[in-house]
Amino acid sequence: MTESGSVLECRQVTRRFREGDSTLEILSGVDLSVGAAERLAIIGASGSGKTTLLQIMGGLDEPSSGEVFINGQPLSSTNEKEKGLLRNRYLGFVYQFHHLLPEFTALENVAMPLLIRRDSRADAMQQAAELLDRVGLAERLGHKPGELSGGERQRAAVARALITRPKLVLADEPTGNLDAGNGAHVLELMLTLNHELETSLIIVTHDHSIAAQMDRILVLENGTIDLGG
Repeated sequence: MTESGSVLECRQVTRRFREGDSTLEILSGVDLSVGAAERLAIIGASGSGKTTLLQIMGGLDEPSSGEVFINGQPLSSTNEKEKGLLRNRYLGFVYQFHHLLPEFTALENVAMPLLIRRDSRADAMQQAAELLDRVGLAERLGHKPGELSGGERQRAAVARALITRPKLVLADEPTGNLDAGNGAHVLELMLTLNHELETSLIIVTHDHSIAAQMDRILVLENGTIDLGG
């Protein structure tokens, strides 16, 4: 069992990579748990393993040892199809680069997670339109990513991450590719929706001003997690 109320828990997670004849250990026994609606920042030097940890938490990479639990379910006991279902049901992802599909409109991109889990197209489109309205893109539903500004693309990516009302959003430098104004807007949007939807939020960032707005700051250093300021 995971800790009571934990949306996600890591227990002694390690990650090693082979480099020629040697082994490089990026993560060395990471322990952490994330509560419902909690906001958490993970900071650390470049190359410290922040993105690797986020990918392991999201089931996109596997730990060399240790275990990750999502909503009480250990990822190691799931096959790839089950992992995909867990991600679709419980997790949302926001990256530094939006990863919107260029051939689809903003509306279609945001509706995609609902269509993947076979919700009706009409319901998926309605929910996507409502969420795009919430993020200030009501007039841009039919525009493809190439027709949107950088800030608009990232707001659409936030909407896509939240369309399934996930238990947890994992965000990797979500404002790192934006100017200060658009970055602040996207962060404010994420925090507002985190509060309203009671979705937990983990942000990997190098920006201490962003980290300071979270409930907790964790520092990844020498492969392990320490409490930050």
